[in-house]
Amino acid sequence: MSLNKGMRSCAKFLMSSEAFMSKSAKRGFHSTEAKRMGGHGHDEPYYLHAKHMYNLDRMKHQKLTMSLAVFTAFSIGVAVPIYAVIFQQSKTASG
Repeated sequence: MSLNKGMRSCAKFLMSSEAFMSKSAKRGFHSTEAKRMGGHGHDEPYYLHAKHMYNLDRMKHQKLTMSLAVFTAFSIGVAVPIYAVIFQQSKTASG
């Protein structure tokens, strides 16, 4: 029990001394903080987050949209490595 209290007080001391040292000697660049948009990262009149924005079951033309999305992702996943291999081989052959 006393070991636990000792460890806890030691940890508190280290944390407080670390905070003190970081406040006393600060190195690095200083600049004014970037201006933030609104309270939640967006301006209300220009962006309204719909309550049911990501309900896929309420999506119009769900079968077509999801089929195209899956086909596009699969095509990119297949085409990019094939193109990379062909490009690398052509560079090796010409060099």
